Amino acid sequence: MLEDIKPHLYELRERLIKILIAFFIAFFIAFIEWKEIFLWVAKPAMEALKINNTSEMIFTNIIEPFATAVRIALYTAIFATLPITLYQIWKFIAPGLYEHEKKLLIPFVFFGTIMFLTGAAFAYYVIFPVGFKILINFGGNDMIAMLKISEYVSVALKLMIGFGITFELPVVTFFLAKLGLVTDKTLKDFSRYAIVIIFFIAAILTPPDLFSQIAMAVPLLILYGISILIAKAINPEKN
Repeated sequence: MLEDIKPHLYELRERLIKILIAFFIAFFIAFIEWKEIFLWVAKPAMEALKINNTSEMIFTNIIEPFATAVRIALYTAIFATLPITLYQIWKFIAPGLYEHEKKLLIPFVFFGTIMFLTGAAFAYYVIFPVGFKILINFGGNDMIAMLKISEYVSVALKLMIGFGITFELPVVTFFLAKLGLVTDKTLKDFSRYAIVIIFFIAAILTPPDLFSQIAMAVPLLILYGISILIAKAINPEKN
């Protein structure tokens, strides 16, 4: 039995090595350009800080700028290598699929990447401008916001990746329906549990504030509803 598993383990190792090589190349490039990436990520908060009569971020630890650069490079590499990661994952499971299922490779990689980036963009261009203005200026003129660069970057990038992951739901549903693994009835019957899971996921993937959790949970609930419609169109429950 071990001999049967070995070829799969070897292939898995090769796929992981390719993913890691691509990741470290992207990490190295992002680390060199971390300052430009930081300024882009920080822009929504900087705009909100101007309302609060300041436009600067601070650091309170001597290694904080370096640690921030590493964190930015890490998250940027995850974004940049997503198509390669999805491609390698699909190539690993492809041998166990039928020929017509293997043809889903390109759509899976393409739409998986598009939806992930759409989710990240939704966080950056929709949630950040509104959310940061509300949270930073909640105390009014009596309080001056002083954001630490490490804490802000951690929150912002975590939210972007969190929204990117949640926006994959329709894509995952589409391919599971194509493979005959889910139907609209399956998702409808699971909806009561899905609501609890969605809010649990939102609590994990967002900072511990109610605004961020609701901001992620509501789009995810909408995406779950869209996923039901997708499953109904692709693989409806047979009566």
